[in-house]
Amino acid sequence: MNAVAAGLAERRRFRPSLAATLITLFGLALTIGLGTWQIERLNWKEELIARIGRRMAEPPTPLPSRIDDPAMWEFRAVTLAGRFLNDKDLLLIARPQQGQVGYEVLTPFQRADGAGLVLVNRGFVPMERRAPETRKAAWVEGETTIAGVVRVPQPPGLFQPGNGTPAAGSVWMHADPPAMAAALSLGGVAPVVVEMLPGQGKGLPGAPSGTLAGITPRVELPNNHLQYALTWYGLAATLAGIYVLSQRKRADTGTDGRPDDRLSGA
Repeated sequence: MNAVAAGLAERRRFRPSLAATLITLFGLALTIGLGTWQIERLNWKEELIARIGRRMAEPPTPLPSRIDDPAMWEFRAVTLAGRFLNDKDLLLIARPQQGQVGYEVLTPFQRADGAGLVLVNRGFVPMERRAPETRKAAWVEGETTIAGVVRVPQPPGLFQPGNGTPAAGSVWMHADPPAMAAALSLGGVAPVVVEMLPGQGKGLPGAPSGTLAGITPRVELPNNHLQYALTWYGLAATLAGIYVLSQRKRADTGTDGRPDDRLSGA
């Protein structure tokens, strides 16, 4: 090997192969596309959160007698006049509160304007209050007016259990107004649930603070899209770096990695 070839043997050039280039371009298109999609989702989610904040800040308004588009009313503060059907409570699986497991109580509310029923979520009760007779102290009798926040029930996720066909006294996994009304042999139920705002109702003596006295407004909208976008863009940058480093070959080899006789002096 002559001196020129020996010097070239230590030099490396970027000489990518066709297969590596095509694979890398596909990977970059995929990861950059997913990262951009997450940025779009981030903008959408931030606008949604802002819109929900504006809705919840509005003063309560009477819930209309007919709700053609439930999504337009979600997270709106509303008022209802009528009476609770206390003997027809429904129990919904709830997250633990103050270290106690239990349920949320949904009570059918007969509207005074004759517009049918609305399921009202009155709040949390511990497991030992499952039997209806243990909750009578919190019953609200006669005509009343309540304020609450409208929520649109969502179907269970892919890995979440469904309700099946529960009877009137069963515990429900998620709110389903039509099915719940059918289980109670009731009709004319609104397609939404109204979560009663705190400070209303009687509560239950000897139970956790706030029990059956309403629900603090809650918005459960995870917003991790920026982290996801940065992850995808980071993968794209890593892939590009690996591609460049892996395709830098010695100057005395061809694109297939074999020695180039023109440079080796052979």
